[in-house]
Amino acid sequence: QVQLVESGGRLVQAGDSLKLSCTASGSTKHTLAMGWFRQAQAKEREFVAAIGRGGTISYYTDSVKGRFTISRDNAKNTTYLQMNNLEPEDTAVYFCAASTTAIINKWPVDLPDYWGQGTQVTVSS
Repeated sequence: QVQLVESGGRLVQAGDSLKLSCTASGSTKHTLAMGWFRQAQAKEREFVAAIGRGGTISYYTDSVKGRFTISRDNAKNTTYLQMNNLEPEDTAVYFCAASTTAIINKWPVDLPDYWGQGTQVTVSS
């Protein structure tokens, strides 16, 4: 079993930057591919970004390309999501996800094997 704990979500203004963290614990000896999803109120959960085990391959949904950066520090079992130039449309609960997949592409919602509890990001205009 793997446990994921997100942190860093808060209220910010449009144009601000924010960095989310996701720390993994448990049976992490087999490095997992990591990803971020988000779910806005009354909307379905959507893919944001994913990063491979080695940290060199990543993929982003179109709406965050050029603004968000996913990274990971395997020594710390932590994955990050750096979010710049935030927009009100980025307001959502952000979920960390982990998967045994080797595919780094747009993950479907049913792909991850593990989920965090989510952290709220609110961007005011």
